[in-house]
Amino acid sequence: MGTLPPELKILILNAAALAVAYLGIYPSMPRITLPRLLRQDLALSVLLLVVAGLLFAGSGTRFSLLLFETNWWVFTLLTAGLMEWPLFMRFCKRHGIDPFSDDAWRDGD
Repeated sequence: MGTLPPELKILILNAAALAVAYLGIYPSMPRITLPRLLRQDLALSVLLLVVAGLLFAGSGTRFSLLLFETNWWVFTLLTAGLMEWPLFMRFCKRHGIDPFSDDAWRDGD
């Protein structure tokens, strides 16, 4: 990844992590509930920030979000969230979870 633009490096990192999560980890969970998904998603976000931080923390690299420039951690979180939203909504629909329902927030443990 030496000659790739920094934005592309983060986008590839995000895409790979989301692919592993939505094609492997999330479907294999024994009970799929919204709180469990969100806990896994928090862990995924932390992992993305750690890897992006190892690549860019302290480097002074600026990332373009078309309308403005930002730092590595804002770029990582915003782009991961934008990439994940349609995957999350499709996954919830496929597993009968309505994230906008009060019932979905109960874990049932």
